[in-house]
Amino acid sequence: MMIADLITPHSVIANFRVSGKKQALQELAKKAASLVGQSEKLVFEVLSERERLGTTGVGLGIAIPHGKLPGLDRMTGLFARLDRPVDFEAIDNQPVDLIFLLLAPEDAGADHLKALARVSRLLRDRAVCAKLRGTDNADALYALLTEDRASDAA
Repeated sequence: MMIADLITPHSVIANFRVSGKKQALQELAKKAASLVGQSEKLVFEVLSERERLGTTGVGLGIAIPHGKLPGLDRMTGLFARLDRPVDFEAIDNQPVDLIFLLLAPEDAGADHLKALARVSRLLRDRAVCAKLRGTDNADALYALLTEDRASDAA
């Protein structure tokens, strides 16, 4: 699975302005709902329910909120580069400025886990994250996220 299978240029947000975790999830839910044709409230509830299980702030300024959404027909991603880092209750207690939201169909099973692993692998690359933090242009962010890398096929 490639990152380009998960996001489109329309699902990348540069200079995302939010004041905290809840607002970030609400605004991302609004954007994601419009991308997948689902209720904003339902998307927010799915993301919030997952956060109650434990933070999706994985450390190093990165969060990967995710969940399974009823009625979704394919895996869908949304990337946001925040204009200012916010507290996301991350495991390393560091504020988050890069968020990759992932929504999966209810029956996605292993594909959901593979997509999460793929996103995690990409965002663990400090060089990639430095480049993402170095631009505030959505097209450039999309290009960086979807750049063909030898390890992407894994």
